Amino acid sequence: MTDLPTRVEIAEEGPREGFQIEPGPIATAEKVKLIDALSATGLTHIQVCSFVNPKLVPGWADAEATVAGFTPRAGVHYTALWFNAAGLDRALVFHDRLHLFGSISLAASEAFSKKNLNRDRQGQIDAMRKVTAAHLAAGVPVTRIGVQAGFGCNYQGDISAEQVVATVADGMAVAAEVGANITDVTLADTMGWATPPRIERTVGAVRARWPDVRLTLHLHDTRGLGIANAHAGLRMGVARYDATVGGLGGCPFAGQPGAPGNIASEELALLCQEMGIETGIDLDALIEAGRLAETIIGRRLPSAVLRGGALSGFRAKAA
Repeated sequence: MTDLPTRVEIAEEGPREGFQIEPGPIATAEKVKLIDALSATGLTHIQVCSFVNPKLVPGWADAEATVAGFTPRAGVHYTALWFNAAGLDRALVFHDRLHLFGSISLAASEAFSKKNLNRDRQGQIDAMRKVTAAHLAAGVPVTRIGVQAGFGCNYQGDISAEQVVATVADGMAVAAEVGANITDVTLADTMGWATPPRIERTVGAVRARWPDVRLTLHLHDTRGLGIANAHAGLRMGVARYDATVGGLGGCPFAGQPGAPGNIASEELALLCQEMGIETGIDLDALIEAGRLAETIIGRRLPSAVLRGGALSGFRAKAA
């Protein structure tokens, strides 16, 4: 275990992840309203949309209108997601509003890669080599390696820390070949297999090999262990996490319809607050943003903190 971080950064992915998976059409104005509400909470990273094929992901057919519609706030990095050259070209139009960077995305599970991309390990490495070169040619830095299925896979089973290290090494080799400078590695629990001991083993193994790389944990709450896993990450010194307000979104890759998706941003913010770790987030404002998200999508979200609220108000009343 290392010392707890003094400050944690929560990268909010709720708008992109949530509106991408919701079955019904959501008005652009409502998407913009949530992004603007999140911008006022103290979050410094918000992923606002996906530039993807609208025939495959109709929830983001209005990506351009959404990006053009929100009000940027100083100090907030607004990001987007894309998977190919067409998506990159669409994102480049908004270089003045979006913080653009590329990632080398690989899966520690070859079975997962084959099922979702129809590519084996070498095929995905070859694809990432081309994608990374295209980003650099367009002037977009590639600074991150993302490892999907980093803790286990419904199609392959347990994923060892050694498999994750080998996958990061594949990404580092691609980066070195094309001239990308990797500063960050994201370990994603894509299908909810992580447990605190797995977090400790895998984070420890990656950090031992690349001690100067900043780690991010992308945790899902598929089996109810999301916050426990975040706690394990905090005790390992991990200072950056992906999360979604209210627990917006789902887990489309797990083969389990209805499974919870990412950990809820306000639950993670509360955990940090109670551990004395700074986030810069106004927890009450974030809770209100989560309740707004519920109103927009018309259903209850899984976050317990939306129901119970922050502890600060109850402490004040008790005093």
